[in-house]
Amino acid sequence: MSAEAALRRDEDVPLVAQAQSGDLEAFETLVLRHGRRVYRVLLGITGDHADAEDGAQNTFLKAYQHIREFEGASKFSSWLTRIAANEGLEILRRRKTRRKESLDEWLAEHEDTFLPRNHRPWQKNPEQLVSEAQVRELVEKEIMKLPAKYRVAVMLRDLEQLSTEEAATALGLKEATLKTRLLRGRLMLREALAQLFGRRRGQEAGDV
Repeated sequence: MSAEAALRRDEDVPLVAQAQSGDLEAFETLVLRHGRRVYRVLLGITGDHADAEDGAQNTFLKAYQHIREFEGASKFSSWLTRIAANEGLEILRRRKTRRKESLDEWLAEHEDTFLPRNHRPWQKNPEQLVSEAQVRELVEKEIMKLPAKYRVAVMLRDLEQLSTEEAATALGLKEATLKTRLLRGRLMLREALAQLFGRRRGQEAGDV
């Protein structure tokens, strides 16, 4: 997609232009508009509310400092999410200084490598066991248990609903790498939920 096309579909463009001209109120409006997303991304990466709050503040501080560097090649929200993701990963690096992980690490060349031998399918109607709100809460809790690099891929694509291109750009990854991590994260989540709902079904059957 061209920069012009991205600009046409990005409703943040007028506010970004004003912020680039030094309009602090315009930038504060952007903060209010995207604050929840930035916080969710950081919480998904760090798994800690305090770190997510601190990271969100740093994200918007960096965004304001570099706002004039935004040229509209992607949506402003994608550009901002990339800053948030980098901030979250930096928090993890500081937290675990002895552990080094590359954003471009390949987990496998073929998707089939990740398919478990005894793969259990989704429960067809989990809504029959718990309410929709409870299902979402359970899913989000299981997502938070995923390893960070898979967790953030699932968060950006499935919860924040970024496209593959946008999520890969936000994380500074090749699309193929993002897809690999997303697949692995979804499979891990799928297995966890199958076990979870299976246990709940067994418990309810025992109560009858």
